[in-house]
Amino acid sequence: MRYPRVGSGEDRFGERRGLGVSTLQFKLTASETGDALFVIENSFTRKGGPPRHLHQEQDEFFYVVQGSFAFEIGDQRFRLEPGDSGARSPTRAPCLACTSETGGRILIAFAPAGRMEAFFREVTRADADAAAGSRLVAGARHGTARPPLQV
Repeated sequence: MRYPRVGSGEDRFGERRGLGVSTLQFKLTASETGDALFVIENSFTRKGGPPRHLHQEQDEFFYVVQGSFAFEIGDQRFRLEPGDSGARSPTRAPCLACTSETGGRILIAFAPAGRMEAFFREVTRADADAAAGSRLVAGARHGTARPPLQV
């Protein structure tokens, strides 16, 4: 299979996907990888992040492109800067927040892709802020949603 070129800040399908303090750009989808991988670029316009949550069926990999991010994975707290990466298993709940005043960009990969593409299509349709995101997360088999990291 040939994978398409998708430029920085561009969505694979040319769509806008709002998520409160950020926008998502689909880079590589489940249908393109036989459900093995789903990759997004999450572009933050300001400080903040999603509610704490758990993707119960996916490993997650994070790579910071621009800006600074605070992470909480299980009981570990750390910061990632441009060029840094981190990962988590399905049994450890992740939470991230952009800590840069001017925003930032992070690549996130989910393996296997599972229902992540469908979930992000739904949550971005509502352009969900943290409160709306918490309700959607709670109803989508992504574990219990709790408040986002404070930055």
